[in-house]
Amino acid sequence: MSNGSTYKDAGVDITSGDKSVKVISTLAKMTFNKNVLKDIGLFGSFYRLNCSQMKEPVLVSSVDGVGTKLKIAFMTGIHDTVGEDLVNHCVNDIMTAGTQPLFFLDYLALARVEPRIVEQIVTGLIRGCRNANCALIGGETAEMPDFYQPGEYDISGTIVGIIDANNIIDGSKVKRGDVLVGLLSNGLHTNGFSLVRKIFFKLNHFKVDDYIEELGCTVGEEFLRVHRSYRDAILALKDQPFLRGMSHITGGGIEGNTKRILPKGMGLKIDWNSWQPLEIFQLIKQIGHVADEEMRRVFNLGIGFVFIINKIHVDQAIDQLKSFGEEPKIIGEVR
Repeated sequence: MSNGSTYKDAGVDITSGDKSVKVISTLAKMTFNKNVLKDIGLFGSFYRLNCSQMKEPVLVSSVDGVGTKLKIAFMTGIHDTVGEDLVNHCVNDIMTAGTQPLFFLDYLALARVEPRIVEQIVTGLIRGCRNANCALIGGETAEMPDFYQPGEYDISGTIVGIIDANNIIDGSKVKRGDVLVGLLSNGLHTNGFSLVRKIFFKLNHFKVDDYIEELGCTVGEEFLRVHRSYRDAILALKDQPFLRGMSHITGGGIEGNTKRILPKGMGLKIDWNSWQPLEIFQLIKQIGHVADEEMRRVFNLGIGFVFIINKIHVDQAIDQLKSFGEEPKIIGEVR
């Protein structure tokens, strides 16, 4: 006689899900501070705001994902970098306004909850949050059989920060002649992977463990380089009066992202020869026969973050950035 259908028969293992929640809760505590009031596991997350030093506090939020870079994690079996990618991407985004990150929430959806993989993903989230002094205070882990392919998952994150309204950096003070100072990326970061996967795996038949001499590593190692956090460099300049605006270079490239913060009627003059693109971008262009215009529109090309600086104080800004270990490049100006 049948005992009847169960949720586990349908592909959802509540027991494994509960084990993963316990692992996440334990790891997340490593990011907690005195403002986190409750442990993970309740129906909502609790974060106490201290606005005593602000005249007009404003919350700033952003949500993002990692895109098809996740496919590289699936192919390599390496899952402890994509969570850090996600946090760093979100941190960079809200800090373009001078925002102080407060807390982070994640959404993880899988075909089947595998505690080992979940722990690796969350380890990356924790590393990113700790580096950003940002608390991971909650999230959702969803087991969705028949929706995702076995062994695959999707992940997204929401970040919330705070800033005094008088200190918001939004590009409104940008002037003609202001200088673009770029900070180097360390590779693809989290954008352009649909095109890159087509070029490498479909058109040129590379494998993730193929070693490429020009890159000095395997394909998988290059593609999984963690999206850089520019937090320290931003903190070095965000209170300086000569800083007019900041842009995080993601999908859309240097020009597409930096134009977003320009006042109406202004444009950019970028000197594309002012820095040496990373080897990975040269290789993509070569073996994929990608036009310069498309490369500039899709990829960061080696510049992951841009400061717009009053031209009178460019040398001062560059010296400050160098003191934080950066290699800033003057890459153009506002027209």
